[in-house]
Amino acid sequence: MKTRAILFSCIAVILAGCKPAAEKAADNTPASAPAAAKSSKPQVLVANYPLQYFAQRIAGDTVEVKSLAPKDEDPAFWQPDEAAITAFQNADLILMNGATYSKWADKVTLPESKVVDTSAAFANNYIEVRDAATHSHGPGGEHSHSGTAFTTWLDFNQAALQAQAVSDALAKLVPAAKDAIGKNTEALKEELEALDDRMSALSRRLVQHPLVASHPVYHYLARRYGLNLKSVLWEPDSVLDDKAMGELHEVLAGHRARWMIWEGEPSKDNVEKLSAMSIQSLVFDPCGNVPEKGDFMSVMKGNVEGLEKAFP
Repeated sequence: MKTRAILFSCIAVILAGCKPAAEKAADNTPASAPAAAKSSKPQVLVANYPLQYFAQRIAGDTVEVKSLAPKDEDPAFWQPDEAAITAFQNADLILMNGATYSKWADKVTLPESKVVDTSAAFANNYIEVRDAATHSHGPGGEHSHSGTAFTTWLDFNQAALQAQAVSDALAKLVPAAKDAIGKNTEALKEELEALDDRMSALSRRLVQHPLVASHPVYHYLARRYGLNLKSVLWEPDSVLDDKAMGELHEVLAGHRARWMIWEGEPSKDNVEKLSAMSIQSLVFDPCGNVPEKGDFMSVMKGNVEGLEKAFP
């Protein structure tokens, strides 16, 4: 009996050693560490937050939408690392803003069949900016705003065209959801058209008021809605030193603005310094990246409401 027990023990050890590698690995995996299975939903990668919002509004949970740019960087000047580029190359759909928005895209190879330029419908109407100064902000390093203006969605009519391009691409990607995609697209476009109507109504009042923008990102907004707008190169938390104030005085010499439009909430010191010059401050957030509160639509409605209150 003792000999037979020893024999069975030896056989058990040998059989355990013959387990497939994957099965042995599973035995050693802690119960608290779930397998990192790839999502079965189509993967949609986007160039910026507005396109992320459009895709999520339109497709709902039928796809997985991702923006890889860090929240503390401007996606327009973000430089993706190798892992991010690989993720783009492996995506099922790549939604680009167009208008030279993603500077990195010219330096890498992306699968053309998966790339959609959402502003292609109005490419003939891009605005070209010349002789813009080079500056830096955030971790993205130095950059210039010369070339093609890229905040295309601040013209809400163009934003609706971009939303339609997103919709068309998603309907091809997920044909089973075509009806829902169509309904969601119409609802989104109605909201964008309502914003366009409100801004168009405002334009009749705004045209009488010279404005200064803290940053040169409002080209399409100004063109669509007739804003009399010139820009400096400031950040909301910039220290308004002699150089910055000299830049402002140079603009004001031929452009007697009494309002400064900021990309984000300006510091208290900046508001007070401008107020002492009889220049008031308001925020019109381009919302290129994920906002701290709300979403793209709530931010845009807040932007328009701020202008309506400032210019009743």
